Amino acid sequence: MRGGRWRRVASQVGRSVAVWVVSTLTMLVLAGILPDFRLQSVDGDSATRIAVTAAFGAGAFGVLSALVWPLLVRLLLLVPALVLGLLVFFLNGALLLIALRLNPAERGDAAPETAVVVAAVMSAVASATGGALAVRDDDAYRRRLYRLADRRRGTGPAIPATPGMVFIQLDGVGHDVLTAAVGKGLMPTVAKWLGGTHRLTPWRTDWSSQTGASQLGILHGSNHDVPAFRWYEKDTGEVMVSNRPTSAAELQRRAVERTGHGGLLSVDGASRGNLFGGGADEQALVLSIATRRRSRENRSRAGYFAYFSDPANAVRTAMSFVAEVGREIGQSTRARVRKVRPRVGRGGLYPFVRAFATVVERDVVVAAVMGDMLAGRTAVYADLVAYDEVAHHSGPMSRDAEKVLERLDRSLALIEQIAEHAPRAYRIVVLSDHGQSPGETFRTRYGLTLGDLVRAGSGLPVPRKAERTHSGAEARAAVRAALRRPVEERREHRPARRGSEPIVLASGNLGLVSFPDVPHRMSKEEIDARHPALLTTLANHPGIGFLLVRSEEHGGVVLGPFGTEIPLGQLDDEPGPLADFGPGVADVVRRTHSFPHTADIMVNSWYDPVEGEVLAFEEQIGSHGGLGGAQGKPFLLSPVALSEPPEEIAGAEQIHRVLRGWLDEAGGPQVPLPARQERAA
Repeated sequence: MRGGRWRRVASQVGRSVAVWVVSTLTMLVLAGILPDFRLQSVDGDSATRIAVTAAFGAGAFGVLSALVWPLLVRLLLLVPALVLGLLVFFLNGALLLIALRLNPAERGDAAPETAVVVAAVMSAVASATGGALAVRDDDAYRRRLYRLADRRRGTGPAIPATPGMVFIQLDGVGHDVLTAAVGKGLMPTVAKWLGGTHRLTPWRTDWSSQTGASQLGILHGSNHDVPAFRWYEKDTGEVMVSNRPTSAAELQRRAVERTGHGGLLSVDGASRGNLFGGGADEQALVLSIATRRRSRENRSRAGYFAYFSDPANAVRTAMSFVAEVGREIGQSTRARVRKVRPRVGRGGLYPFVRAFATVVERDVVVAAVMGDMLAGRTAVYADLVAYDEVAHHSGPMSRDAEKVLERLDRSLALIEQIAEHAPRAYRIVVLSDHGQSPGETFRTRYGLTLGDLVRAGSGLPVPRKAERTHSGAEARAAVRAALRRPVEERREHRPARRGSEPIVLASGNLGLVSFPDVPHRMSKEEIDARHPALLTTLANHPGIGFLLVRSEEHGGVVLGPFGTEIPLGQLDDEPGPLADFGPGVADVVRRTHSFPHTADIMVNSWYDPVEGEVLAFEEQIGSHGGLGGAQGKPFLLSPVALSEPPEEIAGAEQIHRVLRGWLDEAGGPQVPLPARQERAA
C-alpha cells in the first residue's frame, strides 16, 4: 500500500515536471515568434539565462493558475455569462504578466495584448500535455476527470452496486431530425447505439410543445395548467414565462404540490442545465433556483465554478465561444447575401446568445454530468440546448443546425467514455422534449403580427403599416360590417375603454389572447358581445388553423373558417379544422381547455400537412409551442436492457412514468410515493 502511494506521488511529480518543461519550451518558442514578448534584458542574455527566465516564468504562471485562478472564477460567477469569454482571456493574460514580474532578474516582459495570446497558448499546451500523460494511467485519468468537474462525493454514503441512470435531453431535436442525422452519418455515436444497444421510440407532446411544459412533466410528473410557453394569469395579473426564474420556481412548486413528491431525481439525483430541479439534491445551472440566495443546497451557478476553475478549460471554452460568434456572423451574412428564404434577423446580441448555448452551456453541463457519473450518483438529468437555439434562427434542417448535431454527438461519445471510468455501471438514455416545425413567420407572410390582427378585429388602433396590409383591411371591413357602419366612414376605430385592450402573447405558432379587465375566462358569447368581429376575423384568416374558446352552451368549442363551430365533445367524430393535425389532437385540446389559466382565446396557426410547415407568431423559422408537424414528435432513445416503453406515449407526464419505472427497475423505488397513495396501499 505504501509503495503504491509513493508510486502515485512519483508519477504525479513526473507529470508536473513534464508539463513544466513543455510549458518552458512553449514560452521560448513564443518569445522567438512574437515581437512584443521577450525573455531577456534589453542588452541581451546568454541562452542559459534566457532558458532560466522561461522556466521561472512558466513555473510561476502554473502556480498562479492553480492558486489564484479559482478565486477569480468565484468572482466571475457575478459576471453576466455573455462577457465571460473576453474576461477569461484578459484575466489569464494578467496572470502571465504577474508571473513575469515575479522574476527577480526582471528580464521577462510582454505587451498586454501579447500576454493574452501567450497565456492562452500556454494554458492549452499545458492542458493537452497533462491530459496526454494522465490518460496512460487509468487511476490518474480518473483523478483528472474528478478535478475537471469538481464533484467528488467525499465522505458520503457508499456507492450502490446497482446501475445508475443518465438522462440527456437534446433540446428541440425531433424524432425525424434525429433519424435523418443518423442516416447522413452526422451522429455516429447514436448510430452505433441504434445498431445494438438502444432502441428509438417516438412520442407525442401536449398541445404546448415547448420545454417548460415538457420538462416540467418529465421531471415532476405534472404539467397541469401550463397552456403555453408564456401566458397571462388573471387572478394575479402576472405574465408567466417558462424560462423566467420566478415563473419556473412557481411552476415547480405547483407541480410538487399537485403530485405530492419532489420529482424524478428525488433520490440521490443531479439536475444540470434544466429549467426545473426534479427534486435533485445536486443542482447546477437550474433556472428554478436561480432567484434564491446561494447556499450549499442552492448552487444554480456553481457548475460554472466547477468547470472554469481549471484555466485550461476556461481558455478552451472562451476560444470556442469567440469562434462560434464568428461562425454565426459568417453564416447569417451568407444567408442574407444569398437571400435565403425563409429568414429572420440574427443581429444584435444573438451571436453571443448562440455561442453561449452551443459552447459554454454545453461544456459546463457535460463536465457536470461527467463529475456526477464519477461520483456514482444514481440519477442525472441534463439539458443540452444548443440545437434548439440554432434551429430557431437557421431552420430545423439547415446545415447550421446539422453542424450542432455533430458536436452534440461528440458530447454523447464523451459521456459514454466517462461511463467506463465510473464506479458503477450507467445506462444512458437520450430524449428530447419536443421537435421543431419549419416555416416562415406570420408577420413575414401577412405583413402584420397576431397582436395587430387581434387589435384590428377588435376595432382598436393598429400601426399604419399593418392597416395597409390585406389582412388589416379585411379585419377593418369585418368590424365595420359587424357594427353596421357605412363603408365610406373614415374614422373606423372607437376609443378603447380603459383596461379593455387585449393581451396577446405568442409561443411559437400558438397564440393566446386575454382580456385583463374581465376576471374570469370569457365565453364566446361574451367576446362576440364586446367585439363582434374578432372571432370571425381570426377564424377566417388563412394563417390561422383553429381557435379554442369557452362556450356557455357547449362548455368549449373549436372554431374554424366559414363559420365552423364544433363542441369539444364532438371532436372525435367531427374533427373539422383539427383533421390535419394528427392523432391525439382532440385529447390535448380538451385537456388544455380544462386548465384554470387557459387564455380567453387560444389560437393555433395554419399547418401544411404536406410540407410540415407552420407559421410562427414569433420571429422564428423553426418553431414549437403549438400543434402541427415535427414540433409535436420528439424521441426517446433507451437501452434495450431496460423494459420496452409503450408503443404509443402521449404527453410528458407519461414519459415521467416511463423514466420513473426504469429507475425502479435499477434498484427499487427511487421516487417516494405521495403520502396519500402510501396510505391507500
